[in-house]
Amino acid sequence: MKDLNHSFFHERLLSFEDGAYDVLYDNKRYLFRKESHLDGKLIKVYAEELGNTNFISLNYYPQTANGLLKPCEMPDEKVIDFVLRCHLIYSNSKNIVCSATFK
Repeated sequence: MKDLNHSFFHERLLSFEDGAYDVLYDNKRYLFRKESHLDGKLIKVYAEELGNTNFISLNYYPQTANGLLKPCEMPDEKVIDFVLRCHLIYSNSKNIVCSATFK
C-alpha cells in the first residue's frame, strides 16, 4: 500500500473535525460521522446513505508507519473515493466541495 500519510486522502480526512456531517456522494445524501480515539491514533468513520442501506465504514491509523487503512468489509478504493469526493451540504442549501472547503 502506498504512503497514505502523504496523500490527499490523509489531508482531507484529518481536516474534518470529530462530529457528524450532512454530505452528498454520487448525488446521494449521507450522514457522515468521524470520531478520533487514542489521542488521534485511531480515526473511525461511518457514513450511511439516508433512505437506503448503503454505507461506508473505515478505521484509519495515521500514526502507524505510512498510515494504515482498515475498511470494514469493503475495498480500500471505495472508502478512499468516498472521502475524496464527498460534498458538504450546509443549512443554506449550498453544496460545498470538501477539497475547496478543507484545503
